[in-house]
Amino acid sequence: MLITDVRTILLTGPCTNDPFLSEARKLRSAAFIEIHTNTELIGLGETYIGYFFPESVQPIVDFFKPILIGQSVDDIPLLWKRMYHCGNFWCRTGLGLSVLGGIEAALWDLRGKALGLPVYELLGGLQHKELPCYATGGPSNYPPDKLAAKLEHYLSLGFKGVKIGAGSFDSEKGWFMPETDLEIAEFEAAKMEHVRSVIGKDHQIMMDGHMGNSPTNTWTLQTAKTVMKALEPYGLLFFEEPLHYTDVAAYAELRASTSVPIAGGECLTGSSEWQLYADLDCFDIGQPDASFVGGLSEFMAVAAMYARKGKGIATHAWGAGGSLMQNIHCGFACPNTSILEIPPNFAGLHSEIVTDSFAMVNGLVIPPEAPGLGIVLTEATKNKYPFIPGSGEFNSVPGKLLVT
Repeated sequence: MLITDVRTILLTGPCTNDPFLSEARKLRSAAFIEIHTNTELIGLGETYIGYFFPESVQPIVDFFKPILIGQSVDDIPLLWKRMYHCGNFWCRTGLGLSVLGGIEAALWDLRGKALGLPVYELLGGLQHKELPCYATGGPSNYPPDKLAAKLEHYLSLGFKGVKIGAGSFDSEKGWFMPETDLEIAEFEAAKMEHVRSVIGKDHQIMMDGHMGNSPTNTWTLQTAKTVMKALEPYGLLFFEEPLHYTDVAAYAELRASTSVPIAGGECLTGSSEWQLYADLDCFDIGQPDASFVGGLSEFMAVAAMYARKGKGIATHAWGAGGSLMQNIHCGFACPNTSILEIPPNFAGLHSEIVTDSFAMVNGLVIPPEAPGLGIVLTEATKNKYPFIPGSGEFNSVPGKLLVT
């Protein structure tokens, strides 16, 4: 079996069927990569770059395409190394490496299909019979009764854990974050008191600061310390991204100063970039994203890095259906996976891609059994969700406003 073509498919569809998330974001873009062969088999992968800057993906895929044409998929690490070396000046981290990772995912999908095995078997074998998961809830929808309805909705879907954002979002008033450190801490503590009164102590709760990607103000180290102190009594499984990634030393200081487990890493690409955060003990829980970090192999390298430190990982997965399944397969292949991120009420760019490969029973995700990644992209789906230029998500600034 030899590779004959490598294609990029850009799509835009409903972001989610979640009525609460839909208040803040109605559309999502996605970038899929197809690897065609001289057989009936086609490999499919996704790069999370397609959610942010989809227009950039095809030129990068086309750059790497000649390296793959005429090759087999018997040695995927070798093909990855060739692509990585070819783009050495610009894909060691960041955009190029993330797109390369989407190509690599398609290679693993193709090899799994050819061998009749789920991809996790090719990454080291199944390490878990089941894995806990949580509903990724996005913003804290306000007023408080709206947030309560949101939490109850996720529990009604069978989730045993929920993640919500710092600050709040009101469909009429927009985004809100208090101004001073003390006000922010008091706001988040009051919110957590409310959350615990709704879901009780038997369900997991996580919070996401989205710092660096916050629609309001980005916290300082002192702000984060003040907030964490206020949240310590509430038993969070973790607090995600309380600081901007540009201050690595601040992450290390914050983690050492609080009993709230600090998580992060969704914005990091490549095991070399991750190594700095691991060496400085920035995170209690690493959050690599298999559709962003640079490939499934890079995800496994990051997970192993944290396993050596006696720490767990929690997958990040806010891309479309390919991203979700790439992260699930990696999660099941890593012994130190603690929990999986799952988008609740997912819409067509999830449901039509994963079909019946995703299964959750009693709040636990079951290992997928289909060969490859267990994802499909039909012509009907491609035609149903034509790409809308400018539909990627970014931080709105004067002159560049997000199309929601």
